[in-house]
Order: sequence, then C-alpha cells, then structure tokens
Amino acid sequence: IPPKHNAAFVAAMEDVLEVYRRPYDDNFPVVCMDEKPLQLLADARRKIKLEPGKPERVDNEYIRKGTCSIFLFTEPLNGWRYTVANEHRTKIDWAQHIKWLLNEQYPDAEKIVLVMDNLNTHNVSSLYEAFQPEEAMSLAKRLEIHHTPKHGSWLNIAEIELSALGRQCLGTRRIDNLQDLNNEIKAWYVDRNRNQKSVDWQFTCNDARIKLKRLYPVIK
Repeated sequence: IPPKHNAAFVAAMEDVLEVYRRPYDDNFPVVCMDEKPLQLLADARRKIKLEPGKPERVDNEYIRKGTCSIFLFTEPLNGWRYTVANEHRTKIDWAQHIKWLLNEQYPDAEKIVLVMDNLNTHNVSSLYEAFQPEEAMSLAKRLEIHHTPKHGSWLNIAEIELSALGRQCLGTRRIDNLQDLNNEIKAWYVDRNRNQKSVDWQFTCNDARIKLKRLYPVIK
C-alpha cells in the first residue's frame, strides 16, 4: 500500500471493489487471474528412508531444473478455481489461456469480467500477438478487464488462491518437472473445488474510505 495519498491507486482499488459488489450473473461471471513463477528443483542426493512412521531425511543440497509459471483462474462467487503450470510466461501463453477460458470454460457467457494485475502480458494486445485479427477482436469483445492498482495485488482474489496453493500443496517440496507439478496442482484444485465454498468478500469502497483514508487526495 502506498505510504501517502495516491489517486491512481484509489481509483483502481475502488474500481475492483465495485466489481466485487456485483451479484452473481452467469452471463457476466467475475473471474480473477494471477500467475507466479516457480523454481523446479531436484534432490542432489537420494532421500534417506528411516524407520516406519518417521519422515524422510532431506538433504539441503538441490539441483535447479529451470523455472516455470503457474497460471491460476478463479470465479470467487462460484467456488471454482483452475490452475496450470507452463514452461514460459509470455503474451502467447496468456492469450491461449484466455481463449480457453472464453471458449471452453465459459462458452455461453456474454462477457467475462476479468480482474488481474497490470503485467505487460495481461493486455488485449496479447490476443493480437497470438491470433488473427478477426479472432483476437472476437475474444476481446467478450472481455471486461479490470486491473488491480500497482502494489495492490492483495485486491486480487486469485492471489489468495495462489497463497493457499503454496501452503496446502507446494510448501517446501521439491518438484523437478512440469508433468509432476501439473499432476499435483490439479489434484489440489479438484479437491478444493469440491470442498471449498465461495469467497465472501467483505471489504468495500466505504471501508476503504475510512480505513485507508490516508491514500485519498485531500480536496481543498
């Protein structure tokens, strides 16, 4: 959060908070997306198995096996999330995921209300990098994009889900390849979709204007 008043921050913050106030509408589902890099790691030595009932002894040395990017989408009001790991984090990767989201996950929705941070890849222009103009425009017309403010990723519910993924699934484990990683995170989101209720977001613009008053410009 900025240390003092910042009009750009509060404008983007209030925009996202108003989106979260919308009632559920399957024609205009509110979907949040986020992504995070992950280092693939392998053990430098074979784990030592101890007596039954005792944890394996893990060596502190490891081998780097490259990096990947975890993409996560969630529809908070519907209690749904999906995540997948890609080798890269490029405009093409983002565009391909958006096409999947629109055409396969929400084929009947009139528009997807998409909340995400303002990375250089999270932009309609990425669709034109990946697809022919006709298809790119067709996809773009079904998106209503809302960006979280700079340094305001806490406003993105997808970041909360990524935090849960880290705690509940990845932790300090070492996974050295994309296939195993995707198997693990798929098991996590399938189980979480089955058991996790929808998100009840409570923080509103009125709350922000009181609790974060210092961020708002002083009008003379």
